Amino acid sequence: MPHHMPLISTIVVGLVMAFALGVIAHRFRLSPLIGYLLAGVLAGPFTPGYVADQGLANQLAEIGVILLMFGVGLHFSLKDLLSVKAIAIPGAVVQIASATVLGMGLAWLMGWNLGGGLVFGLALSVASTVVLLRALQERRLVETERGHIAVGWLIVEDLAMVLALVLLPAFAEAASSTSVDLESIVISLGITLGKVIAFVAIMLIVGRRVVPWILHYVAHTGSRELFRLAVLAIALGAAFGAAELFGVSFALGAFFAGMVMSESELSHQAASETLPLRDAFAVLFFVSVGMLFDPMILVNDFGPVLATFLIIVIGKSLAAFAIVRLFRHPNSTALTIAASLAQIGEFSFILAGLGVELQVLPEKGRDLILAGAILSIMVNPFLFTLLDRWFAKGESARATAKAEAVAAEKEAAAAEKAAAAAAREPLPVTPLTDHVVLVGHGRVGKYISRKMTAIGSPLLVIETEKNQVADLQKEGSPVIIGNAADPEVAAAANIKQARCLLVAIPDAFESGQVVEQARQINADLPIVVRVHSTAQEEHVMKYGASQVVMGEQEIARAMFAAVPDAPREPVLSSVKEADDDEPREAGAEGDDTVQLSPESPVTEASSDQTDETTPEQRPLRQRADEPGH
Repeated sequence: MPHHMPLISTIVVGLVMAFALGVIAHRFRLSPLIGYLLAGVLAGPFTPGYVADQGLANQLAEIGVILLMFGVGLHFSLKDLLSVKAIAIPGAVVQIASATVLGMGLAWLMGWNLGGGLVFGLALSVASTVVLLRALQERRLVETERGHIAVGWLIVEDLAMVLALVLLPAFAEAASSTSVDLESIVISLGITLGKVIAFVAIMLIVGRRVVPWILHYVAHTGSRELFRLAVLAIALGAAFGAAELFGVSFALGAFFAGMVMSESELSHQAASETLPLRDAFAVLFFVSVGMLFDPMILVNDFGPVLATFLIIVIGKSLAAFAIVRLFRHPNSTALTIAASLAQIGEFSFILAGLGVELQVLPEKGRDLILAGAILSIMVNPFLFTLLDRWFAKGESARATAKAEAVAAEKEAAAAEKAAAAAAREPLPVTPLTDHVVLVGHGRVGKYISRKMTAIGSPLLVIETEKNQVADLQKEGSPVIIGNAADPEVAAAANIKQARCLLVAIPDAFESGQVVEQARQINADLPIVVRVHSTAQEEHVMKYGASQVVMGEQEIARAMFAAVPDAPREPVLSSVKEADDDEPREAGAEGDDTVQLSPESPVTEASSDQTDETTPEQRPLRQRADEPGH
């Protein structure tokens, strides 16, 4: 039995055709919006075949506008806007003004009035949120500085268009009256602004308390269906109430409903719950817009279509690029912003539809806007592709230049080092033999040098710090200025004929280099190294150290020596266990033992075997670092 179901057929045919053409557009790496608009063109009265019900399509489009604006308000972030306000606010305002002036100029050339030109220019000045965010997300730019500026710029544009949607009906009413004067326009705009302020005040004062309370109450019921229904009821109810009670647009009511709901902790859940329905009606909105487009305008008005396209892609982009560069941002940021804004979308369609409805904008203007939108959205991915290639080429060039600069710097440093080595006097080799070489004259090194001086043992110090060197020179102590890991410094210290090498510097990495250099010169040289951990011990032992002295272990020995009548073995055993390694009994090795004097133990073994009175046997009043006799 045949049924007349225009609502069902409009929804079903619209969604099916939008899906098919959206998939094809995506296959060619174009925005699905193009597929949705083309689906509308095929279902419209200007092409053969099926024609959808225009009246029903417009009402479905209104629901799409409400849900789109609700989503914009739900994701509106004042924090994101304020973070880039220094460039986003003035930049967006100047760019909107530039594009509007260009659009008004084209409208003037086509003989339109001032109101039509203003609406036409404003419609060309605002970019599509959907297209811009998709391009940024594909390139992972949303969380970058460029992405923040682009999103902040877009927010300012959206707010400007919301204001335009609010003021346009008042402007149209004032302009259509028989006696048009400035006073009537101001009064009409004042009344409209008063209604808007009243609505905004109610939403911000009452809505900010009531809406989150409703969401939390419904969420505690545990019913997902009720929560989803509550979100939709708030969005659609606020939009309808704004239009019926305050005479403002559905779009403004939905925007503020979303903005108030965004302050709730459940805003993310609200967004996810309404996303499927919002996307479905947004698709129907684009389909309904496409139904209004007459493809013959591409033939009959090719010149105006081309001019409109150039204003969107070239005019807006140049204005945005110049503004970003004036704020001293790099070319990469300026080009990204320019490419992001080189298209128009949903707000342009809403504004054009309202302008035609109010008889401010000619229907030809709406067709030009639709043609410019379709062409600019088709071209936008190619602009970003060219931009990506340009960035890649620039990065490659910078990487090559950096590599060349590093290579040149290394060559220059090597040449400078060679020249300095050739120019400087060679270090004289010390006449000392059978001497002790001490690397480092800090706190530990000073104590060792005093002890060595006290017993009259020949000592040579290697030090890099100027103050320490000056003190040693004043005392008349032999000293070499330089890094002990330097082969020339090691040779000057006559390490080949030294009795032993004491490395008292705290840097284990540098100590390893010193040990490695010394071991190359003298394979049998006893080398004692200062360390602070087992890892450092393993490091220096790997390069050839004979023994190590761990500061923490010696502190433990001294503290234990201060305990009256303490048993020796158990405590020392625990100290060894804490170090996770058995201390090396140097005395057991015989030839490897370094005995500088009976009163200056170097390791646990040397002190235990060479000192007749060990630290543990000294009386409590005696300092553990002093000799026992």
